[in-house]
Amino acid sequence: MTLLPSIKECSDIAGKRVLLRLDLNVPLEDGSIRDPFRIEQSLPTLNYLREQGARVIILSHIGKGKPTDTLAPIAEYLNTKFQVTFLSTLQSSENERLTREMENGDVLLLENLRHSKGEEENDLEFAKYIASLGDIYVNDAFSVSHRAHASVVGVPALLPHFAGFQLEEEVERLAVAFEPEHPFLFVLGGAKISTKMPLLKKFIGIADHVFVAGAIVNNLFKAKGYEIGSSVYDAGELDGLTELLVSDRLILPTDVVVKNGAGSMERSADRVVASDMIVDIGRETAKSLESVVGAAKLIVWNGPLGFYEDGFTDGTRELLSLISGSRATSIIGGGDTVALIGEMGMMDKFSFVSTGGGAMLDYLANETLPGIEALQK
Repeated sequence: MTLLPSIKECSDIAGKRVLLRLDLNVPLEDGSIRDPFRIEQSLPTLNYLREQGARVIILSHIGKGKPTDTLAPIAEYLNTKFQVTFLSTLQSSENERLTREMENGDVLLLENLRHSKGEEENDLEFAKYIASLGDIYVNDAFSVSHRAHASVVGVPALLPHFAGFQLEEEVERLAVAFEPEHPFLFVLGGAKISTKMPLLKKFIGIADHVFVAGAIVNNLFKAKGYEIGSSVYDAGELDGLTELLVSDRLILPTDVVVKNGAGSMERSADRVVASDMIVDIGRETAKSLESVVGAAKLIVWNGPLGFYEDGFTDGTRELLSLISGSRATSIIGGGDTVALIGEMGMMDKFSFVSTGGGAMLDYLANETLPGIEALQK
């Protein structure tokens, strides 16, 4: 178990300025929040700090850091929960004055950290500026803790530091995958092949079954000698796959949905033709997973099973529905998968839904993250 200094261990928090790193990088549509999941998950820590009389300064980023990428819509959303003052400029003497004049229970939201190159570069001077606004640092942003940015690793090196409730829960819940209950089903989907291959190679030796779909499976089909048409794959990730293919723990789709000039249709996985692009798992594959899901005691899943951006979500929805009715402990993450869970109104149907996509992958692969290590120093 990874031990973290909890915010509950900080006994004299009243009156202290707390720099609270959250991940408020939520999807926006015409300036409105499309999915507030990450914001809602941050509220327990936020409310605890307010109740303890802390003076909270929220740190976050949104988008890529363009001048138009602003946290103003998030400030508006938070103001429906409690009063929040939005500091619309990232660096200014006015910010320093306002943080000095805060009263117990006040909440400020600082503008997008990525408006400064110093954030992603982990620049020491930028970290010092951010640290100057507070007395204590709290990280409750698991989903960005895989990035060695100034607000994740630079600032905690300069101030007393603690973990928020969401970060603690993420670490505790995901750690069950390292010493799992059996039978253990590991599901890997999504498109980031290079970041997911290490997980596949690790968990083929830990889980009882590893089901692979999404763009990752195209590499395995390619290694088997199957035609994959115009499907996405990574030629640099083909080495060593032959060894995985002989494992009786590996489950690959037996049928797939393909897209071509005539539309979309189902084919046997070994009957794809050159004009096809694989975009989802087929119905036969989804049905074949029923017995594995039904027997599992633990299911960990990251990433959609189909081409999410193009609307191919049927396979993912079917497996989500199947798992939601199982007795297994179910831990699910990955931005697109979580978005579908929200659309389906199933957030309470799983044991734990992670806020992390890349962070979840990195934590499962390495059993630590830069943001976690920064809190352990």
